Amino acid sequence: PAPPAVCENTAPAMTDTRPTPSPPMPPLPAAAAERLASLLRHIETIAPTFVGYPCSQDYSYPEIAPFLNYAINNVGDPFADSIYRENTFGFEREVVGFLQKHLRAPPDGTWGYMTAGGTEGNLYGLYLARELHPTGMIYYSEHTHYSAAKIVRVLNARSIMVRGQDNGEIDYEDLEEMLRLHRDVPPILFVNIGTTMHGAVDDIRRIRAMLKDLAITRYSIHADAALSGMILPWVDDPQPFGFDAGIDSIAVSGHKLIGSPMPCGVVLAKRAHVDRVARNVEYVGCMDTTIAGSRNALSPLVIWSAIQRWGEDGLRTRVRASLDLAEYAVQRMRAAGIPAWRHPNSVTVVFPRPRADVIARWQIAPSGDVAHIITMPHVTAETIDRVTAEIAASLSTAAPGAQP
Repeated sequence: PAPPAVCENTAPAMTDTRPTPSPPMPPLPAAAAERLASLLRHIETIAPTFVGYPCSQDYSYPEIAPFLNYAINNVGDPFADSIYRENTFGFEREVVGFLQKHLRAPPDGTWGYMTAGGTEGNLYGLYLARELHPTGMIYYSEHTHYSAAKIVRVLNARSIMVRGQDNGEIDYEDLEEMLRLHRDVPPILFVNIGTTMHGAVDDIRRIRAMLKDLAITRYSIHADAALSGMILPWVDDPQPFGFDAGIDSIAVSGHKLIGSPMPCGVVLAKRAHVDRVARNVEYVGCMDTTIAGSRNALSPLVIWSAIQRWGEDGLRTRVRASLDLAEYAVQRMRAAGIPAWRHPNSVTVVFPRPRADVIARWQIAPSGDVAHIITMPHVTAETIDRVTAEIAASLSTAAPGAQP
């Protein structure tokens, strides 16, 4: 019999249809590199005159550089597991735990996360309070950080701005009168643990006694401790500032006393209040308990590294040196005829507003007829001597009654 016929394969030949991979990132153009170099030279030139704002710049974190090559992202609750495993949750939890210890927050009764800075921390604290008291009234001093009014608008919350004293503290008599007028509305009190301009600490115990006298039992207290939250834990006689003083939440900055190249902070709050807003998100496989979705995963490494380097004793020494320099600045200015002053446990030195050229050269923060310098760890006694001489000359040459 004849052999079976062989069927010839007429199908078209297979071709490689895989897409071309994305090319590697090209090098930075020479003109762009020069722009960055120029910016660096400019910052290096003005850095020695950075005395007016509460940001340290005496750090170096080379160990963080390798992580810039990865898309690390702390999306979600740092105390939960996430499908997005390129994160630094473990380090963030350690930072939060360190702050819990030193802000006197019971670990089992509080929760926290790292924020993009003090404003986010304040927003979170007031958000929790508003959820707890939907009809509540937010009270804040006229000396409170300027972001408070913005947060109130974002939350669409009722609010009252309370008068402030000349020393930066809230006007307790005005606050008591406002509370008495609105006793039917749960108060949400935004207290300052170191005001932006004066470094003043509102008296939490006095405010709580006021609430008790008025028989107000439903209220929340949020503390803005952006700078002083990392100063008061290390002094011998701090003003009341932590959870043991009766607060419900607190915001502290990481880029201030500790020091970080990117703004960051930590917010702590009572766990029961956080549980009210927590929602499970299938997309990332964890609870949504934070304001932001995607969050900086580098800043926990930075603050963790600083804590490992300094330790508790190092931070205590760091704070003592800054406070000693603040007192040195007050005495040097007074000796030069400048009526300078500061609050106890504060590195903010307040004095009459100098001329605009002095403000610009030393990056001094002004407000109305006063200004301040802040003796952060990078500021030296020699710098204080120089800025004092210029402020004194500026004030002595100002025309009587003229606006500096």
